[in-house]
Amino acid sequence: MFTLKALKKNKTMKYGVPMLLLVVGGSFGLREFTQIRYDSQRIRKKLDPSLEAQVNLERQPVILEEEYEKIKKVNMEEWRNIRGPRPWEDSREYQDQQRSRLDEKP
Repeated sequence: MFTLKALKKNKTMKYGVPMLLLVVGGSFGLREFTQIRYDSQRIRKKLDPSLEAQVNLERQPVILEEEYEKIKKVNMEEWRNIRGPRPWEDSREYQDQQRSRLDEKP
């Protein structure tokens, strides 16, 4: 049959088998690493009990009503829209300029 020397010269044994082992072994290795990643995310996503009470869906309508009451108290007649600066503009200088323009308008 085949001798050891013949197996070393065979291109399938020299290149194909290591490549096949790399692909199959890599898929198993990646599976383990991704499982570790998802397990650590699951642990990190567990909420603090105090935060969990705020996120609780049964309490959600109560939270919405509280926010609605806060918004009702805001005086919308005196509200002014001031555009924020663009990245190339100086923020304080531009906002002061916008405020002065709005103060001039009756």
